[in-house]
Amino acid sequence: MEKVIPFLMFQDGKAEEAMNFYTSLIEDSKITSIIRYGANEAGKEGTVMQATFTLKGQEFMCIDSNVKHNFTFTPSFSIYAACSTEEEINVLFEKLKEDRPALMPLGNYGFSKKFGWLNDRYGVSWQLNLI
Repeated sequence: MEKVIPFLMFQDGKAEEAMNFYTSLIEDSKITSIIRYGANEAGKEGTVMQATFTLKGQEFMCIDSNVKHNFTFTPSFSIYAACSTEEEINVLFEKLKEDRPALMPLGNYGFSKKFGWLNDRYGVSWQLNLI
């Protein structure tokens, strides 16, 4: 085995938009490769066949699914971000949350002085913890 990488499957051609959003929120993050579907290939031309990006050094892979599935992301698998400052956790939480309800609003839950859990606009679940 060479490595283990979290893999995100987006529907409706949102993979590149999501990667751009995530890498804009977290410093030291970048899109490292994108392979797009071409004309007459299995997916919609221009959408992501396979891509990789990093968030604070953690590598992720993603695709735009060319098949409609009866499932999407679930909160039981989430991206966990250890935030260093109150400002960092507050800003990141609000940018990811937008106008959706949080699974766990930012607060002190006993195991952390400030923690929040939410699903972003793409359905990806995030746990944010102030360390």
